[in-house]
Amino acid sequence: MTRRTLHIISCMIVGGALLLAAWMMVAAPAPAFGQGDPPPDRNNGYCFVCHAQPDQAYTLPDGTTLDITIDPAALAGSVHGDSNPVRALGCVNCHGDITYPHLDLPPADARSYRVRAAAACATCHTDQAADLADGVHYTALASGDLRAATCVDCHGSHAIQPPDESREHISTTCGTCHQIAFAEYRQSVHGEALFAGDPNVPTCVDCHGVHGIQHPTTALFRNRSPELCATCHADDALMKEYGISTNVFNSYLTDFHGATVQLFEQQDPNVATNKAVCFDCHGVHDIARADDNKGRVVRENLLETCQQCHPDASSNFPASWVGHYEPTTDEYPLLFAVNTFYLILIPGVLGGFALLIGSDIYRRIRQRRQG
Repeated sequence: MTRRTLHIISCMIVGGALLLAAWMMVAAPAPAFGQGDPPPDRNNGYCFVCHAQPDQAYTLPDGTTLDITIDPAALAGSVHGDSNPVRALGCVNCHGDITYPHLDLPPADARSYRVRAAAACATCHTDQAADLADGVHYTALASGDLRAATCVDCHGSHAIQPPDESREHISTTCGTCHQIAFAEYRQSVHGEALFAGDPNVPTCVDCHGVHGIQHPTTALFRNRSPELCATCHADDALMKEYGISTNVFNSYLTDFHGATVQLFEQQDPNVATNKAVCFDCHGVHDIARADDNKGRVVRENLLETCQQCHPDASSNFPASWVGHYEPTTDEYPLLFAVNTFYLILIPGVLGGFALLIGSDIYRRIRQRRQG
C-alpha cells in the first residue's frame, strides 16, 4: 500500500469522525445531566436540541396548544441575544425554574402561561415592574382579569426588539388590544403624521405613559390633561416647525374654562369638574386639524361641539369665542381696539390715582414742616 493511499484513508477516517461528532452534538438527545437539574447557565444549546425543532407544540390541560418552537436566529438578534453582550441572556436566566426533564406542572391554559412567564421580566427590570404595579394593566391582573396586557404581550418574548424602532410600532402594539382607539388615532392628525415618518408627534405612551399607565377616565387625568397637551403645544421651538401658535395653552388658562379647571387642579386634582378641557372640544384619539372640515372645532361644526355642554346654545353662540389666537387688526379688529383701549385706560387710571395720592402726601408733609 502506497504512502498516498495511506494518507487518503487516514483523512477519510478523521473526516468521518468529525462528521459523526458534529451529528451527535446537534441531533443526539439532550445531555444526560441529573434528573431534575437545571441546564448549564447561558448554554442555550441544551434547550435548542429540542426547542429549535420546527412545528413543536404542547397541549395544555384545557386542550389549547402552546407553541414551544424557538428560532435561534431570532433570539440571537433580539435585545437579549448574543449580538448585545451587555444584555445577553441565556434560556435559564428567564426560565430558571424549569428543570430537565420538565417536572413542573404546566399551567391550565396558554393565557395563564403568558401571565406567569411575564413575571420573569421583573427579575431584571425592577423599576419598570414597580411602575407596572400601580398601572391599570397590572391592577386588572391582580383583580383576576387575565385579559390585561403583560410584558410579553407588548414586548414579545424571544425576539424582543427596541420598543421604539420603528416609532410607529409603539402605537401599533397598543392597537393589538385597543383596536377602536387605534383606528381613530390612525386617521387623526397625529396618527397620519406618525405613520408618514414624523418623529415629533405623540404616540400612545406620550399621552398615557409607558408602564405606570393610569385610567384615563379619572378626575385626576382629566384635570391634568391640559398640562399634558401643553407638553407639545406650549413648546415654542417645536410648534414653530408646524406654524402653530403656542398661545393656545395660555389663552385656555385665561378663559373661564381653563381658569376653573386650574383652580380645581390646584385645590384637589381628584375632584371632578364639568368645565371643558382640551379633549372635550378637539376629541381624544380622533383629533383633526383645526381647519379640517371634519374637525370638531372648525367654525361650521363648532355649534354642535358647544352644545355638548351648552344644549341651549343658539346659532350665534360660537361667534362669541375667538379661538386661541389673540385678536389683531386683521382678525377681530373691534375686539383688538377694545383690548388696546383698556390696556391704555387701566394703567392710565391707576397711574393718575398714584400721582394724586403721591402729590397729596407730598403736600401734607410740606405743610407740617412749615408749621
